[in-house]
Amino acid sequence: MSKKFIHNNFLLENKYAEELYHNYSKNQPIIDYHNHLSPQQIAEDKTFENITNVWINGDHYKWRAMRTLGINEKFITGDATDKEKFLNWAKTVPYTMRNPLYHWTHLELAKYFGITDLLSEKTAEKVWEQTQDQLNAGTHSTRQLLQKVNAELVCTTEDPIDNLQYHQQLAKSDFNVKVSTAFRPDKAILINADGYNTYLDSLEKSAGVSINSYQDLLSALRKRIEFFNANGCKLCDHGLDQIYFENYTESDIKAIFAKKREGKTISNDDALKFQSAVLVFLCETYHEFGWVQQFHLGALRNNNARMHRILGPDTGWDSIGDYPQAQKLSAFLNALDSKDKLTKTIIYNLNPADNEVMATMIGNFNDGSVKGKVQFGSGWWFLDQKDGMTKQLNALSNMGLISCFIGMLTDSRSFLSFPRHEYFRRILCNLLGDEIKRGELPNDMEWIGKMVSDISYNNAKEYFKF
Repeated sequence: MSKKFIHNNFLLENKYAEELYHNYSKNQPIIDYHNHLSPQQIAEDKTFENITNVWINGDHYKWRAMRTLGINEKFITGDATDKEKFLNWAKTVPYTMRNPLYHWTHLELAKYFGITDLLSEKTAEKVWEQTQDQLNAGTHSTRQLLQKVNAELVCTTEDPIDNLQYHQQLAKSDFNVKVSTAFRPDKAILINADGYNTYLDSLEKSAGVSINSYQDLLSALRKRIEFFNANGCKLCDHGLDQIYFENYTESDIKAIFAKKREGKTISNDDALKFQSAVLVFLCETYHEFGWVQQFHLGALRNNNARMHRILGPDTGWDSIGDYPQAQKLSAFLNALDSKDKLTKTIIYNLNPADNEVMATMIGNFNDGSVKGKVQFGSGWWFLDQKDGMTKQLNALSNMGLISCFIGMLTDSRSFLSFPRHEYFRRILCNLLGDEIKRGELPNDMEWIGKMVSDISYNNAKEYFKF
């Protein structure tokens, strides 16, 4: 092969794209403002025994591909050896062409290990040995991996009951990458989820508040927000199918909560009222503390009941949902804005059919008080691939100001996922470079380069103010 697959100008199709990427984007630090990394592993500077531990375990993107190819679960989440799991992933990789996994796999091997061979059954043994040598050399601990990609900030995601002990350790350490947290209270909102009352028992202990009434619940949540805030938290996150906004009275909510604490069944209509009330309370509180609120909308989770029962959540059985989004989201944002209690907001959309809905919705509540106050978040989950990111960028460009966009994030549990920032930056620069070439944008490299730098880094830096 005359040219390496991953090379300096990968995905960059002309000289304008190349100039934008190499001069204005490539060397910008990374602000990864939403992920699911383990703060314990960062605090303890964990090392990994082999490539499977750091790359395949926990990665449900890879797991779905392997299952589709007909690989037995033993070699995915089962009791096969780590090497056997890696060899089966290597066997799968050539079959992932045109899935983003193919690009991600080779970007990650190149970025972290300097390996530019294409991964396959033929190269698997060599790649296993090459990665093993580097991991054994002690150059790929969690902190070293973050430093390799020029990360400036990573923001993990924690439940309200978390004691944040590892964030506290990191705050006192000399690690030069800032590690913060985002408050994720979904378990306190979703009243009909399994184990809700048991979860509230844990929340009681964390907050030091007996939760016997709805007001007690709000008090407990506020105490946890205060605790997170005192530990440097500036963001929250919600993973919801859609925004809840039903009409309710305070007496309604008190009665619904009392009924739940008594172990009685809650109707779907009552659950929606309750979820609406808690969400409004939380978002008004976020505004008070000056946090950024994030909403990940549109996932249809745990579709395969049999496999969910065997393996649990977050193991690869989720898909895009087709929920109605516009009216409730509008009413919800409007209710907060009407009280001047709408904080900075990022809305992530999983259904590409709703891209234009989200791109226009944010414009309704960008009131001139903050640059890009309400953001249409980058393509995530099933949409954090070339086509999905391009469609998100186009919808935002056509109906808003891409120049105010705060850019990419990993939303990942993997310490090897940060080349997704590089992937996004290359796609962004190629999109703009192509339009310069066609004469649809002026050849004003200074201004367009500034826009690229802003989207890659500066806008997020200004927006989050860590």
